Amino acid sequence: MLEDAHDVRVVELLHQRDLLLERAHALVLLARLHVVQPDLLHREQLARDLVEAHEHLAEGAAADHLADAEHCYLDLLTALLDHQQVRLVCRDAASEQRIRALAAERSLDTTRLELIIADYNDTWARDFGPIAVEDDGSVELMDYTFTGWGGKFDADQDNTLNRRLPWQLPLHSQSLVLEGGAIDTDGQGNLLTTRHCLRNPNRNPDLSEEELTTLLKKQLGVTDIWWLDHGELEGDDTDAHVDTLARFVDARTIAYVQCRDHDDNHYTSLAAMEQELQQLADQHNLTLVPLPLPTAQYNREGERLPATYANFLITNEKILLPVYGCDTDQHAIDALQAVAGNRIVTPVNCRVLIEQHGSLHCVTMQLPRGAV
Repeated sequence: MLEDAHDVRVVELLHQRDLLLERAHALVLLARLHVVQPDLLHREQLARDLVEAHEHLAEGAAADHLADAEHCYLDLLTALLDHQQVRLVCRDAASEQRIRALAAERSLDTTRLELIIADYNDTWARDFGPIAVEDDGSVELMDYTFTGWGGKFDADQDNTLNRRLPWQLPLHSQSLVLEGGAIDTDGQGNLLTTRHCLRNPNRNPDLSEEELTTLLKKQLGVTDIWWLDHGELEGDDTDAHVDTLARFVDARTIAYVQCRDHDDNHYTSLAAMEQELQQLADQHNLTLVPLPLPTAQYNREGERLPATYANFLITNEKILLPVYGCDTDQHAIDALQAVAGNRIVTPVNCRVLIEQHGSLHCVTMQLPRGAV
């Protein structure tokens, strides 16, 4: 379909910041805690069913998390609607009415808010939302196969959601299993990912690494794939999505999770990842920005949760940074603001999201202007 890889490129906020961000549209899904995030944001879509959060706030999540979940998503809407258009996908009419009522209670200006009713399994729109690519000047949407992170969770509704939503740009379905949180690109032809995820036997087991690389280069228009062999967070269901570990802030800057506590279980793996990133930085003249590993967060069962500051969302005017109400938050805010340029780092408390093993970037997906 996309015959010339050199004419195709992933439409990323980071990459085409000056060009594509001006025509971006963000999407967020809210239900069991879902969101689709923006890489091309002039208008953003937040899809989330705050009412269904009550019924679906994940199996195992206590009902008393509902108020915190609603507060988190409303904070996201507040941070986005002052400069981005948001599409919010609701499971049913009751959910839509609940969202309108909550927005009214907070006196949100909803002129940029679009609500659409469509069912789905989960809230992590980043992983099943469409990935925008630019093919010789034309923007298209790639609809990859989503299997619930290698069959761990039901995904039948999530996998068909893109085909059930209205689009103004071509949508191309792909048989390749690929999640948006598994890749990060610089807009200049370089893609950052982890072998533990993309080469996991629970995804595309019939493809060799060479075959997978060829497909990614052809379909996403990248020229180089930078593989990381180390780094994974406790409590992570995704098999080490790169958007929990290391992210492009711009084409020359990568922010990554750093662990300085030798007694922390993450130390060895993240230190090895840091060495890999340093090699990439030396080779490609990149700037590395360490983000602290958040103070350890646990659920009621005593299980460690995958808190990370790398799961930020870049919009046209801001960088929305997940924070967790702990003593490392300000360090992360300051570190990211130092390389954010004209964007304002805006913290959003996402403590409730990591109870469901995801965070801010996971519940959002950016879309190019003109997509909806």
